[in-house]
Amino acid sequence: MDKPIDQLLLSGPFHDTLRAAIRARGLTLDRVRSRLADRGWTVGLSTLSGWQHGHTRPASCHIVHALEEVLCLPRNALVDLIPRSELDERTGVLGELLDGFPGSRDRTMDVLSQHQKIDVDTAGRSWRIWSRIVLLARRDGVDRYVMRYFADPGADLDQIVIEPTGGCWLGAVRRHDHACLIVAEFLFGQRLRAGESWVLEHRITDPAGCPSGVYAHAVRHRVEQYVLQVRFEPSARPIDCYAFTQRDLYEPKRRTAELLLNAHHSVHLIGAPLITGVHGIAWRWPS
Repeated sequence: MDKPIDQLLLSGPFHDTLRAAIRARGLTLDRVRSRLADRGWTVGLSTLSGWQHGHTRPASCHIVHALEEVLCLPRNALVDLIPRSELDERTGVLGELLDGFPGSRDRTMDVLSQHQKIDVDTAGRSWRIWSRIVLLARRDGVDRYVMRYFADPGADLDQIVIEPTGGCWLGAVRRHDHACLIVAEFLFGQRLRAGESWVLEHRITDPAGCPSGVYAHAVRHRVEQYVLQVRFEPSARPIDCYAFTQRDLYEPKRRTAELLLNAHHSVHLIGAPLITGVHGIAWRWPS
């Protein structure tokens, strides 16, 4: 049974709330499109449909405010349901770095699966991150993948090494030391056709990182399967591990599952599918 609109406005998610608000106003998508156009926003029917089914979300808070007006909702009722990390793609430090990668904000590919393995050393540092990503081109001509990497606070970005290990070459890399943020592009070496898949692997090594008790992955668009594995040294085992989610990087963690170390000193989580938000593993060291 669908949740009532007043409950959705409190907890979301965005796409369910938008769909319920459109239904409550008795509007068709075409009428919503027309009223947005009256306010200076040109939005296609397929885009609106994607928004209300959770396939994509608006990248601008201004157009979401226009939606709130069209649907007679309180200001920020819908904006507050979108992770601020998504809206920051066009502003702030991340926006500045992405400006150096034309087309990097466009959704040119779907992520069919992503597998990450994190190695934590005896000092508690997540010193090596291995990733394999399976992609599907949404249009002709796609020839690269742009990665956003948020390092731990206090990290020395100059010592972080990014290496392509399969299916790609490393292209441009831009760093912002104050925000501990790196944006890098991986080049395929050929252009894909719409519907063509691609597999790439890369590794991030940070030998001088800071001790940490968490690793998280932010999902901007639907991922069909996400696997996160964290491996610890036998002589440095945490006493508490758990999976968590967050609406965005600014929200509190919500503990979702207890994770027990296996015989290989590792824990993992599997999400299938993931829509948006932050998903990760946290751990606590003996005092």
